[in-house]
Amino acid sequence: MVSTKGRYALRVMIDLAEHRDEGFIPLRLIAERQGISKKYLEIIVKEMVAGGLVEGVSGKGGGYRIVRDPADYPVGEIIELMEGPLNSVACLAKGSADCPRASVCQTLPMWVEYDKMNHDFLYSYKLSDLLK
Repeated sequence: MVSTKGRYALRVMIDLAEHRDEGFIPLRLIAERQGISKKYLEIIVKEMVAGGLVEGVSGKGGGYRIVRDPADYPVGEIIELMEGPLNSVACLAKGSADCPRASVCQTLPMWVEYDKMNHDFLYSYKLSDLLK
């Protein structure tokens, strides 16, 4: 399940993409347009800056902007940055220990297929697909 944090991050990215010709957008404006607490957005955009999705500038004329063209942002990249890996089961997570039951697990092929469908779906959508 995608949390509020992931959904809000996507809304911020859409907002920034829609207003990308306006330069750096103050967080206050994004919060007002999206109806989201500025304080909560501060937490979200900090992670987005650290993850390289957006850049921020402090002070007068400051704010946030996307760093790439909207067509170059897969939705999956945004969601995974905010949510972490979207694996359905722990044994498929990157870096997890080898499961001792993998060779006999009757459900593993289903989880592998599900994770691939989920990944492919989210990465097939680009930020540009979500713009008005």
